[in-house]
Amino acid sequence: MSNQKVATFFMFNGKAEEAINFYTSLFDQSEITHIFHQEDGTVMHAAFTLKGQSFMAIDNSNKQNHAFTPAISLFINCDNIEEINRLFEQLSEGGAVLMPLAPLPMSEKFGWVQDKYGVSWQLNLAKG
Repeated sequence: MSNQKVATFFMFNGKAEEAINFYTSLFDQSEITHIFHQEDGTVMHAAFTLKGQSFMAIDNSNKQNHAFTPAISLFINCDNIEEINRLFEQLSEGGAVLMPLAPLPMSEKFGWVQDKYGVSWQLNLAKG
């Protein structure tokens, strides 16, 4: 892991490894650092990077369903129009569009989606 002092930590309901594989396939400068499994195959602890940013994840072991909410989301500054269009399409597939891609006063293009795992993503292409 990097020197990053604060990292987002996801708790998935049995889909952590699937989600991590999906996310790292979407972003440049992304990799799975490690995944440790429980005896039943669920994720005990995982670390991964997206666009060079470190994240961690586990699968919920208490058997209660803890859902993600759009009240907290990942904000992604995209590098170009192709990236924002591709990420918007891939992250919203099987999920929900919370705000369609459109220009905003501070953005050339902006969209907000909730992916098939329930994680919310704000995708931004800055002006200029």
